[in-house]
Amino acid sequence: MKKKWVLFGLTFLLIVASLGLAGCGSDKATSSDNKETAASEKADAGSQEVVTIKVGATPVPHSEILENVVKPLLEAEGVKLEVITYQDYVLPNQNLNDKEIDANFFQHIPYLEDFSAKHNLAIDWAAKVHLEPMGIYSKKVEDLNQVKDGAKVAVPNDPSNLGRALLLLEKADLLTLKEGAGIAATELDITDSKVSVVPMDAAMLPRNLEDVELAVINTNFAIPAGLNPLNDALFLEEKDSPYANVLAIRKGDETRPEIEKLINAITSEDVAKYINEKYEGAILPAIEVRQ
Repeated sequence: MKKKWVLFGLTFLLIVASLGLAGCGSDKATSSDNKETAASEKADAGSQEVVTIKVGATPVPHSEILENVVKPLLEAEGVKLEVITYQDYVLPNQNLNDKEIDANFFQHIPYLEDFSAKHNLAIDWAAKVHLEPMGIYSKKVEDLNQVKDGAKVAVPNDPSNLGRALLLLEKADLLTLKEGAGIAATELDITDSKVSVVPMDAAMLPRNLEDVELAVINTNFAIPAGLNPLNDALFLEEKDSPYANVLAIRKGDETRPEIEKLINAITSEDVAKYINEKYEGAILPAIEVRQ
């Protein structure tokens, strides 16, 4: 009888022990599974983290390039692009300097350098993107030979674009500037002229084309007004113009990961291809990352 109880007791102990071991193994496995699941969820959460950047731009072609090409490229890199549209050449630089936006895309280097120096802004260009040839347009004459003496010619009133427009008018043999006047030229540098120069806000030039005989218009304002530089300009800036439009950022921001991705996207082959296909030569790629 005692032997039976001893055997029963040993059997019972073995069963309890095996259950205990099984329980420990189960807890260990569950704990490991939980850790793996938590790690996986954390990784998923990390991969879904999106950084948003704001880029200021004028409508055409800048906003179009950003919305149609750059934005999808950045989304694939985990960066959300918000395009802030401006209708002037002043606020985009001021807002960038004041950290209201992360970058802007609307201007050429001479304008950026002149504006930044005069307003003491800590911004600079990071990449060249495209060239917009400036053109001379008219609703009243079909050839520059038809321009009458004293005819009014509207030009941009901001310093760098004014000088640029005057140089273009000189190339078109409509006026003569002092030797060496260059990009800083103003009306005071005109030594001889067949026309009367009327400076006004660059964005207003297409609207005032009916009121003057000629207007010197930036391409980004000409295209939205239905003017095709290749077909409608009576005289067009040469393709080797130094006025490439650039992406501008705050000094020191070039090492921010999201800004690096923005620079890579806006200087990609996709952007060059889009410019060639969309604008058919009216706007030219000028892709270059600043070293």
